[in-house]
Amino acid sequence: MLSALGAAVIDADAISRQTTAPLGAAIEPIRTAFGERFIDAMGALNREAMRAEVFAKPDARRQLEAIIHPLVAQETRRQEQQALANGRQVLVFDVPLLVESRHWRQRVSQVVVVDCIPEVQIQRTALRSGLAQAEIASIIAAQVSRAQRLKAADHVICNSFLSLEMLKIEVAELGSRFGL
Repeated sequence: MLSALGAAVIDADAISRQTTAPLGAAIEPIRTAFGERFIDAMGALNREAMRAEVFAKPDARRQLEAIIHPLVAQETRRQEQQALANGRQVLVFDVPLLVESRHWRQRVSQVVVVDCIPEVQIQRTALRSGLAQAEIASIIAAQVSRAQRLKAADHVICNSFLSLEMLKIEVAELGSRFGL
């Protein structure tokens, strides 16, 4: 919605997924560090196997992040420079783990959190990912708390029960604060 208003949106999660797709820049380092079973038949990251590994072994998570995060940082910088060269005045970095990362908070001037109640978060995640509720709950537990995210926010959009039209109005109001 912010993109439709004129912002350049740089999606760190999409970039991360590109690095772990077939022929992605992270595939060979992951294969070397973790082994063949973490690469699926198509040549992409075996997300299910890796999810189990990083939740069972904290060092595995750090090792995976050490492979992926520099690649994501490099591509976000490239996209940022391209957007600025194209005259974009407002850049939106869509970063799922922004609050966990000191690096990201230092790079942005404002933090927007789109929030919803935990029950809605679990329901939406289950619909989107097909993961079981217990698996989703453990993923949420491994992240910073909802309270920490809200505390880090300069702006909050509460999206537990908004219709799409109401959400568009909220986003337009926020966009106008950013000059969109």
